[in-house]
Amino acid sequence: MTDILIDMPAELVREKLIEGLSVMEAVARDSGLHATLVAAAHVTAQALRSGRTLMVAGNGGSAADAQHLAAEFVSRLAGDRPAMRAVALTTDSSILTAVGNDYGFERLFARQIEALGVPGDVFCAISTSGNSPNILRALELCRSAGITTIGLTGRSGGKMPPLCDHCLSVPSEVTMYIQQAHLALEHLFCMLVEREYFAAAPAVSKG
Repeated sequence: MTDILIDMPAELVREKLIEGLSVMEAVARDSGLHATLVAAAHVTAQALRSGRTLMVAGNGGSAADAQHLAAEFVSRLAGDRPAMRAVALTTDSSILTAVGNDYGFERLFARQIEALGVPGDVFCAISTSGNSPNILRALELCRSAGITTIGLTGRSGGKMPPLCDHCLSVPSEVTMYIQQAHLALEHLFCMLVEREYFAAAPAVSKG
């Protein structure tokens, strides 16, 4: 294993960075995706201004993204401002293990939405494949509960697009490139919500 790592050419690093950059360039050129992102941010800002909550969920790396995004809303992204109401449904180990044990892994997020969600809330679902059973179950519940749904996924979107009011599909089948683009889109999503929620763009922090 050590020999393999030592022999791995630096060219591979360059190649993968260029591949990732090409995905980001495709995202940067996709005006339809941009319009969807703006629409998703608008509905989220309106929901938050009405006292509603942004809920976010995902699995694995997408769970980390969910927590990252919720943290940007509650703390800050671009500059000092009041907190915005957001929660990641991936963080409470007691709830996750209780629901997983009692009801099954596919209900991890839906059960929490049953407990916390109200009509007018927003649920942001993150799944690179678009086929995660617990994400799909949560999206289905949101449809019947009057909760707006935003999806972040990969090229095909799997089964997610029909279940989402706003679906952002990154044009790649490679998980790490999809996740790299998701992070950029999540930051922009938060920034757009900040701008509308507070009616002005906060100064960009240098910290």
